[in-house]
Amino acid sequence: QVQLRESGGGLVQAGGSLRLSCAASGRGFRNYGLGWFRQAPVQEREFVAGISWSGGSTDYADSVKGRFTISRDNAKSTVYLQMNSLKPEDTAVYCCAASLLGGGTPVKTVYDHWGQGTQVTVSS
Repeated sequence: QVQLRESGGGLVQAGGSLRLSCAASGRGFRNYGLGWFRQAPVQEREFVAGISWSGGSTDYADSVKGRFTISRDNAKSTVYLQMNSLKPEDTAVYCCAASLLGGGTPVKTVYDHWGQGTQVTVSS
């Protein structure tokens, strides 16, 4: 099992950048597919990006393609989300998630480990 903790959120102006980190504790991090999800007020949690256990496969929501990059460092048990060209509509709580079924799928129901989330606010 892994426990996940996000960091790196904050307030940024539109057009700016942030890098989120999600550090895992516990065993077997390198066996998990990982995903980043976000949830804005009164909206459902939505998939942002996913990465396979090896890092060899990634997937992105259409709304963030070309702006966000997911990566992982298995030696540090950490997954990252580099967010560039941020827009006000990117404002949300961002959570990382892990799944042993993982190739970093967009299907949130296959993820069984979740972090608490970190707030990202983009001002216009």
